[in-house]
Amino acid sequence: MISDIKIGITGLPGAGKTYALMKVIEMLEAPGDVKIGGMIDEPLMEGHHRVGFTCRDLMTGKTEVFAHVDYESRIMVGRIGVDVSKLESVAVDAIMNACEECDIIVIDEVGKMEVESEKFVQAVRDALDFDKPMILTLHKKSRNPLLQDIRRRDDVRILEVTPTNRNLLPHKIYRLMTGENS
Repeated sequence: MISDIKIGITGLPGAGKTYALMKVIEMLEAPGDVKIGGMIDEPLMEGHHRVGFTCRDLMTGKTEVFAHVDYESRIMVGRIGVDVSKLESVAVDAIMNACEECDIIVIDEVGKMEVESEKFVQAVRDALDFDKPMILTLHKKSRNPLLQDIRRRDDVRILEVTPTNRNLLPHKIYRLMTGENS
């Protein structure tokens, strides 16, 4: 039984937000009776250097490189250029399909690059209004209005991942999601 909880995982870059989220998804999917959808951002690495990010639809597997050091864009996050249309081509449908078809909605990540897309921001806002459990990862320090709104919501529980709790937090989130220690 999945409880109707919305959890925001926050933390500094590299703290393990996506790692914690992926562990929770793995644990929730293990019994095989929970349908999880949404989108995951994953770093593109060349050696030990992050050169970009992909966005992957959890249900279809469709993946796009939406941010890369080789992209020339008006939207730059550090040295990485962002192609908002590529993000939207995967993320918006993934989020909306998860709202309609899944038991749990996953949005990774509501961050600096992603909030440059008005369509993404609207999809996140729409998903938050669905009466379904949700797990989001949130950029820790952004002052973006969407992130501030999420942090202020009464129905979203914010948990911070740190290098110290990175291995324990997925178990805590799993227990919250399954109502084992509400």
